[in-house]
Amino acid sequence: MNKGLSNKVIFFYFLFINFIQSSHSADLEKINKSKNHLPDKLSWAKLPNNKTLSNFSDFSLNSKSELNSFEKKLLKKFADPLIVFISENPKQLIIQSDKQSEVNNVIYAEGNVSASYNGKTLKADNLIYDKLNKKISANGNIELVLGDQFFKVSSLEYSFISKKGYLLDVQGYINTNTLIDDLSSNFSLSDTNKIRSLLELRIKEVLNTPGKVENWLFLTDKITIDGKKWRSNKAIFSNDLLELKQVKLEVNSLEVFSEAEELKFNSSLNYLIFEEKVSIPFWLGNRSLTKNSEESFNLLNRWNLGYDNLDKDGYFMGRKFNPINISDDFALDLEPQFLIQRSIKGYTKSFVKKGESITSKKVKRDAGYSDYFGLNSKIKGRINNWDLEINKSLNSFDFDKFSDSLRLKTKLSKEINFLDSKWEKSFYGIYRERVWNGSLGEAEIYSGYLSKLNKENTWVVNGIKKTEVLSLGLANIRAEALHTKNLVTSLKGNLFYSLDQKFPISIEAPKNKSIDISYDYIPEPITKGLSLNTRLEGSYSFYENGHHQEYLGLGMGPELVLGNFKNKTFDYTRLSLFPFYKLNSGESVFKYDQSYDKFTLNISFDQQLFGPVVLKSIGTLNLTNDSDDYGKFINSKISLNWKKRSYEFGIFYQPHNQAGGISFNLFGFK
Repeated sequence: MNKGLSNKVIFFYFLFINFIQSSHSADLEKINKSKNHLPDKLSWAKLPNNKTLSNFSDFSLNSKSELNSFEKKLLKKFADPLIVFISENPKQLIIQSDKQSEVNNVIYAEGNVSASYNGKTLKADNLIYDKLNKKISANGNIELVLGDQFFKVSSLEYSFISKKGYLLDVQGYINTNTLIDDLSSNFSLSDTNKIRSLLELRIKEVLNTPGKVENWLFLTDKITIDGKKWRSNKAIFSNDLLELKQVKLEVNSLEVFSEAEELKFNSSLNYLIFEEKVSIPFWLGNRSLTKNSEESFNLLNRWNLGYDNLDKDGYFMGRKFNPINISDDFALDLEPQFLIQRSIKGYTKSFVKKGESITSKKVKRDAGYSDYFGLNSKIKGRINNWDLEINKSLNSFDFDKFSDSLRLKTKLSKEINFLDSKWEKSFYGIYRERVWNGSLGEAEIYSGYLSKLNKENTWVVNGIKKTEVLSLGLANIRAEALHTKNLVTSLKGNLFYSLDQKFPISIEAPKNKSIDISYDYIPEPITKGLSLNTRLEGSYSFYENGHHQEYLGLGMGPELVLGNFKNKTFDYTRLSLFPFYKLNSGESVFKYDQSYDKFTLNISFDQQLFGPVVLKSIGTLNLTNDSDDYGKFINSKISLNWKKRSYEFGIFYQPHNQAGGISFNLFGFK
């Protein structure tokens, strides 16, 4: 990216600032000879097809006059090379319009105005450029296009001397994934037509982009520009490209600053508005958007309301701070938490008796002010080609409970090529990790470090979706023993393989994957019908004391999906039954990884109740004959969701580990 990006960013966030530089715009009448040897001065005021080229010469053609044979030959000779010349010389300002004139060093362009500079494009009904004062203004149906960025403006004005200006009635389409690249790349007029046609399609139909929100509609009444800063009193963003009704973000006192290869955003109190009726305040805070950033434009609410009875004694509330840049490659995320239920009760049952083993039974202890607060933190960054992530959870600020309240996990990973395949190579460090192991319940890994090589592939063959996972691991673990509450230490090696397949039995796939405004409740069409899910799974683990365990697992079960999720009542049902049986032998030294439940039934049930209200449930029923938990759910989650095309809000609870909370997702489209 060139060093001039900082100036281009302001303009091309609305694709205007630095559209022309004064050094090139001082003389619009002179263009040097191109490789095609065009005349030094050649001017066509209007062509027969009403397409206009800027002033090039003293020779002109009047649309009302007849063309003689010489003029026809000249037009045929130079018309095509001139278009090439414009495309191959992006550093020149080219203005095309139905009419052009110049009075006292002020250039007037009227009718179907198209101006291009450095590969960027501006279209308007009228454009005025004052060459002496270096001031440009445009009015009427202004369109600014750059790559995946598109804006419409009713009026604009900008001075290249004071570097101040404004834009009125701005409506835009922003792609945050390509924004930085689009600001520095060249762009041709043929791409302009492509983007405009795609934009027209998006107004009527859109495609879901699972797992990411990159495209946004943008509206504001006025943008004021002052050097490298632009400001809007109120701006509206929406991830729903079909309409603004379902969900939108109202960002107040928005300021954008441009720096080298980076955009910085500031704002005051903002609102997340649902269905034009419900407004939830949130703070966007200070954010930055860089070329390699992945989460910098995440606009989700930073408040967190959850339930954790085991570590936090019940309900708690958290507030995520803005990321803190430790260095160019590392950022720190902090979420202080207030433990609501612990503070109300005045005691805690989340810790063992003072001085006893971490695996001992938790007891009731008095809670002071330092116990009412917790902290979640994450450090994320890159070391050479490795990704580093450090997650820490602190459930009390009482120093006497520090070792019992701290949980820590680090991960260092990178993608490598091995045996002609892409693998993830990872190193982990763990201090006090909770693991749920079916009917054996929760187990504790006190400390450990491990190395893991993992490969995952997904592909489709003859309509059959296949997912394959292969991993190899070696670890040194200190964790709760299988048969006692003592902590034991052992080396562990593991080889794991699984193959999941989804066979279509009677499937009605949507003819078109795109959706229109009639899809009020879902971001993509429903694939209905009956399918068969299968799973083959194998694992072998060995330990340094000679212990080992291995199992082969087989599972097969139906999945039925009914309805289109377009009507208001009971128009969507999903039911999945998946029995899974393990043939196992051997025994682990640890509780957390012992293969214990031989026969289970996984049940998943989703049901639309009324409108956007959906009941979702998933659970694992223990069918192992000799288990004390036979006939009981050993893993479960139930949620009540409000599901719409552009967002989903839910309240969930997990009975097996006494945890719950609130979930919220925005869906992306293109």
